[in-house]
Amino acid sequence: MLRNIVKNITAKSLRAVGKNNGLPPSLSHQRSLASVSKTELALKAEKVKVTFVLKDGKRLETEAKVGDTLLDVVVNNDLNIEGYGACEGTLTCSTCHVFLKQSDYDRLPEEPCDEERDMLDLAYGLTDTSRLGCQITLTKDLDGLEIQVPETINDARN
Repeated sequence: MLRNIVKNITAKSLRAVGKNNGLPPSLSHQRSLASVSKTELALKAEKVKVTFVLKDGKRLETEAKVGDTLLDVVVNNDLNIEGYGACEGTLTCSTCHVFLKQSDYDRLPEEPCDEERDMLDLAYGLTDTSRLGCQITLTKDLDGLEIQVPETINDARN
């Protein structure tokens, strides 16, 4: 008799789990509510236009979310910039080294930190307006930002 009870409970539980995407019946409706609210938030995210200019003159224009770094922009938009961001933003490689126009550089909300300056010292073609893309967080004021990508990268980890 105990075996039949366990068998019936298990069968009912499995059917409920399968029907409700892994949630108990009392919570199954909440999964769809959560995904709708996440979608609404994503749609409301403020966007800015960003343009990456490669050494050969090719322009990669895209939209990016306010709050993302330039590294996030490259990854999230699947931009084809070879070797960019090899350390995934951990400040250990300098492969996301970029140049900015002086006017754009002056609009950046933050100065480079000591760790970023150390990595920039290892980058090829360092200029007065060089920054690491993983350290530039986009704000609404940076709409229209144009970023020059150097011809070569130096992965400081090697």
